[in-house]
Amino acid sequence: MSDERQRGFTLLEMVCVLAIVAMLASVALPYLPRQTSRPRLQAYALQAVTLLKSDRAASMRSGTRIDTQIDTSRRLIRAGSGAALKLPDDVAFQATLPRSCQHRPVLATISFFPDGLSCGGAITMSRADLSLEIRVNWLTGNIDIVPRGVAHG
Repeated sequence: MSDERQRGFTLLEMVCVLAIVAMLASVALPYLPRQTSRPRLQAYALQAVTLLKSDRAASMRSGTRIDTQIDTSRRLIRAGSGAALKLPDDVAFQATLPRSCQHRPVLATISFFPDGLSCGGAITMSRADLSLEIRVNWLTGNIDIVPRGVAHG
């Protein structure tokens, strides 16, 4: 009778290894950097467009001027209704706004008027290999997303 030992791992050894790997993953995952993906950047742009379009529609409904606030330092777009979009730190965020609108200073807002018009402006969101510009046409009040190619910086 020969005393042969089986080669390989027992089920208990495999379960122990999997438990150790799971514990290490649960500790390490919160510290891994999470970057904004292309689809997520596109979703942020769509959310911003939704806020702008809702302010335009609200202005036309109410017959009053409504302002969408653009706060690049706090990385925030706030609709006149109070709804807001906060962008993550890895998304570059810029706004190009006119200096004045209807003979008043703009002060970091895109204004919409009851006739559907706007003072216009542009918001740029960039991340790695994608840059999107949200354009608000001053003449028509239309709001569009335009890809801008590769972002630098």
